[in-house]
Amino acid sequence: MNLINKKVTHKRFGMGSVVDHNDSSIEIHFESENKKFVFPDVFAKHLKLHDKNIANSLEKLIREKQAELKQEEEKKEEAIKLQRKKHELRLEYEKLMKNHKLHPESQMVFWCDTEEQASSLSEWKVFSGLIKSGVNKGKPNKPIRLHQNSAVLLTSVDSSKPEKDRRILGVYMVSEGFIGKLCEDGNIPAHSKYRLQLTEQESDQMLFWNYYVNEKLPHRMTWNTGKYRYFENLWMAQILRDIVSLKSDSREKELAQQFFEHFCKINQITEQDLPKANGALMRN
Repeated sequence: MNLINKKVTHKRFGMGSVVDHNDSSIEIHFESENKKFVFPDVFAKHLKLHDKNIANSLEKLIREKQAELKQEEEKKEEAIKLQRKKHELRLEYEKLMKNHKLHPESQMVFWCDTEEQASSLSEWKVFSGLIKSGVNKGKPNKPIRLHQNSAVLLTSVDSSKPEKDRRILGVYMVSEGFIGKLCEDGNIPAHSKYRLQLTEQESDQMLFWNYYVNEKLPHRMTWNTGKYRYFENLWMAQILRDIVSLKSDSREKELAQQFFEHFCKINQITEQDLPKANGALMRN
């Protein structure tokens, strides 16, 4: 848009003509002096073009620029809101970390179906499932007991076999910084280091019901419904200890030992005082 020599009227300086302009400024010669203004902003309130055709084009340009500025402001506001939300979540996280008290049953055992057996060990995460009823129906379950001291046990049982034959497939600590109360999507990812997968032969020797028991019904081995159960920290320690003994590969055995020691430390469990497994299978 060429505005050179175009006649204008300024509310304060009167009549003038354009002598120079670019994308951000415009210079106008008035009777006594030249003045520079911000372009095209000055035309919104203080300056008027005499040429109506160009004035209409300029008005369109101003509207487009105002729309762009509004969009930029909205983006800035969204960024500020997002930053504020992150700050609030960080404060909540720090508060939960500071005030956290170890729950004696803050471990999770997860029932993997056929498809999940592969995905849970390749992606190293599980999904807690959806709420079935109530006001929050359809929303992901919050694994509220899981914290930095928690591990997730992956298990499976062949559809042709009884529940007592449920095998342990693998185990992992929850990811660094994970807090179940803040989990909105139901995904429970694994720690970058502490994760163990068992071979099929090892799984056959690691039956879940050797460790787990319902004290109210100590001889019953039933899962009923749901994708997961919480269970005792001591039982998870027993499982990790036995995995260490089971591993023959030196590298895997070392990682299992590190996992076990880390778990015992953050769960305040003394290895020497850890009792032998006494699950439902052991009592039948």
